[in-house]
Amino acid sequence: MLIAEDLLLLFYDDESGKPSIDATKLDNALAGAVLLELAMMGKVGIAGPGEQVKEGRLVVLDPAPAGDDVLDHAQAELADDEGKKPKNLLGGLRKGLRQQLLQRLADRGLVRQEEGKILGLFPTTRWPADDAEHEAGVRDRLHVVLAAGAEPDQRTAALVSLLLAVDAVATVVPTDDRRTTKQRAKQIAEGEWAGAAVRKAVQEVNAAVTTAIVVAASTSAAAAG
Repeated sequence: MLIAEDLLLLFYDDESGKPSIDATKLDNALAGAVLLELAMMGKVGIAGPGEQVKEGRLVVLDPAPAGDDVLDHAQAELADDEGKKPKNLLGGLRKGLRQQLLQRLADRGLVRQEEGKILGLFPTTRWPADDAEHEAGVRDRLHVVLAAGAEPDQRTAALVSLLLAVDAVATVVPTDDRRTTKQRAKQIAEGEWAGAAVRKAVQEVNAAVTTAIVVAASTSAAAAG
């Protein structure tokens, strides 16, 4: 399971089959998760001082296939965009990504696709849970880490950092003390759970996701005005 697939399960309501956060946050979080997973695998990184591309830009570290069709497709696109800032890569990575991941989850029997119509006129698709066992395990790990203070493994820490970037910690992991939970999430996102190279990637990816959301919101507000 990809980190992006875990995120998608967390973001979709098991009963209604609809996302619990808005589409802009969701799609940027998924794109960020793919980029972060490649960084955690040592496939891509963020350039430091004195490298061939400008500091803070994407650099390809290992061009060999990752062995997953989603990651391999993203890696091929990123190879053509080496030297760009992470915030400029999310647009390309998120195209068609949500639908592809939902279909993969459906093929595994974790969700099911249900077609319907709103008011009997407008087509709509829902993706309710078919087997929520894996998702429940992910939620349990997040709750233990965020609410009980347990130390996260690298994958759980990555999920926490992405939830924080789209301000969805309280939505996915509801607790009696939302403020403390969010502070704990910040500690994890900024912590020592990853090596320096991956930690830098986490920071840049999270910043890129947040920027993309702000830009989209500003554009929508300007259009509405």
